[in-house]
Amino acid sequence: MKQTLRLLFITGAFSLFLAGTGSAQKYSNEFLSIGVGARAQGMGNAVVASTSDVMAGVWNPAGLANLEALEGLQLGAMHSEWFGGVGKFDYLGLTLPLSNRARRLALSLIRFGIDEIPNTLSLYESDGTINFDNIVEFSAADYAFLLSYAQKLNTRKGRLQLGGNIKVVHRRIGPFANSWGFGLDAGLQYYTGEWRFGLLARDVSTTFNAWSFSFTEKEKEVLALTNNEVPINSIEVTKPQLIIGGARHFQFGKIGLLPEIDAIVTTDGQRNTLLSAAPFSVDLSAGLEADYQGFIALRAGLSQFQRELDFDGSEQLRMRPSIGLGLRISKLRLDYAFTDLGSQESTYSHIISLMLDIQPRKKE
Repeated sequence: MKQTLRLLFITGAFSLFLAGTGSAQKYSNEFLSIGVGARAQGMGNAVVASTSDVMAGVWNPAGLANLEALEGLQLGAMHSEWFGGVGKFDYLGLTLPLSNRARRLALSLIRFGIDEIPNTLSLYESDGTINFDNIVEFSAADYAFLLSYAQKLNTRKGRLQLGGNIKVVHRRIGPFANSWGFGLDAGLQYYTGEWRFGLLARDVSTTFNAWSFSFTEKEKEVLALTNNEVPINSIEVTKPQLIIGGARHFQFGKIGLLPEIDAIVTTDGQRNTLLSAAPFSVDLSAGLEADYQGFIALRAGLSQFQRELDFDGSEQLRMRPSIGLGLRISKLRLDYAFTDLGSQESTYSHIISLMLDIQPRKKE
């Protein structure tokens, strides 16, 4: 099953990359929508309003301003495997305060990759014989580097936080193709009483990925003989996406509850989402976090609502459930999440993330 998933996933991904054009691509740079951190995954990715740590650089940069200057440097890391271990998703991040205590910077590095892909373009010799020694392996990987800035603004009735990302995206398919892309994100959070509201405008500038391809003449010949188009240098466009979220904190003695609901509005055409239309489609995600004195937390979420047809022609609304667990020990936070991408075997994923606070020494 794992090998079948690998072959299907690789074939689909490779075909998608080879089909790049200059027009806007649906699901372009979609690896950035997977999201980082087991806390977010456990809550169904509904964290735009409540994110308040180093991983806010990816979810909503305005959330970085929740960290006080005295909390100093915060480090974050995550590892997860998707599609039965075929795809590896990793994250590293750090955030630190500026001289102005109401401002923060963050750096985030994301990689989503498929490794050990066999290159069969040179499988056949010139005389038509098969030579398995010609098969070499390569990787197809997407990288993103984010430089985030956040600032806290106090208002009469609450706290307003602003943030933004400068985003660099690099995508590579072995020796055959690579692209560089640049874009901007903008976000805000507003806190009033126990209410929290958030907004993220992802790719607000529209992100452009410039693709370049390098095939040898022999490889081009193989592609032509197998009825595959030889790709040419092109521009891939990622249209803006808007995420709006609301959350409220409840305290019952030593137990805290934090529910959140987010609405994701895409602008790249009709998608199979809860509200499907063109050019705008809307999906929802919902999450709930319950904690005991900030020491241990339980989480659950629902996301990715889709309508699927059964064999009898009937339509059903399905969604992606997720659960999670968090544990804080002094300055270290360990989070775990489990989520299922679908009803098929080997589609579940385990996500583990760590965060560490490094506070500056107090002056004597």
